[in-house]
Amino acid sequence: MTTGVPRIETTPATTRRPLSPSRASDFMQCPLLFRFRTIDRLPEVPTRAAVRGTLVHAVLERLFDLPAHERTAEQACAMVEGQWHALLEREPRVAALFPQDPPGTADEEGLAIWLTEARRLLQRYFDLEDPTRLEPAGRELPVEIDLTDGLHLRGIVDRLDVAPGGAMRVVDYKTGRAPSELFESKALFQMRFYALVLWRLRGEVPRQLQLVYLGSGDVLRYAPDEADLLATERKVRALSDAIERNRAAGDWRPKPGRTCTWCDHKALCPSFGGTPPPLPEV
Repeated sequence: MTTGVPRIETTPATTRRPLSPSRASDFMQCPLLFRFRTIDRLPEVPTRAAVRGTLVHAVLERLFDLPAHERTAEQACAMVEGQWHALLEREPRVAALFPQDPPGTADEEGLAIWLTEARRLLQRYFDLEDPTRLEPAGRELPVEIDLTDGLHLRGIVDRLDVAPGGAMRVVDYKTGRAPSELFESKALFQMRFYALVLWRLRGEVPRQLQLVYLGSGDVLRYAPDEADLLATERKVRALSDAIERNRAAGDWRPKPGRTCTWCDHKALCPSFGGTPPPLPEV
């Protein structure tokens, strides 16, 4: 049980925008990327890797709809095709990942290989956890809270486990490989963000943060404490303040780095000779 939890204060709505871990990470990576995604809301081309992650997450979420004894690797793999068709209904544009050539025929071979890769990731999940012994308290769980100064935090937790005594474990699935030690802190930022929101909501520090990397078969576990979460809150507040200063000044400078290679917006980036569109009128 934690002690000395500062009192949660809520405030009326302000012009300060809500902040999620993904948008906070965007801003840290590149303020211009943050602008393109959050203010301009420019479309981005879905990739096979990203959509495969969405598909695997959907299967793992629905796996726990089954009775415990039916949560097997075979059942999970059998769910893949149905969840793919459900995803196509929700997001028809992902069909473009498997273009028709010649027209009127789908890339059936490419799709089959891609679905097999998704099943391989799901099979690896069963090497890392036994879902027959789990009864999650929440799946794809929205969490949000208003803190002081109009700071509104929100996110979606892949899975929340709660022990009979109330101890919480926050679980996030990743379909890529585990990061090197150099990038572990960046990977844990998202989890600390969720832990901060849950602490403020429930008055209890989550016992464990768990990142499950299906691409490499690794599990990264971390036990936060109050000092961790207070530091995270200071960091998140500083990020929010910086975002609002940039918003007021209309200053969204690019921050070139390795991730520029995969950016959908290079053609609009001054670092690559581009010109951003005019800022939308508020």
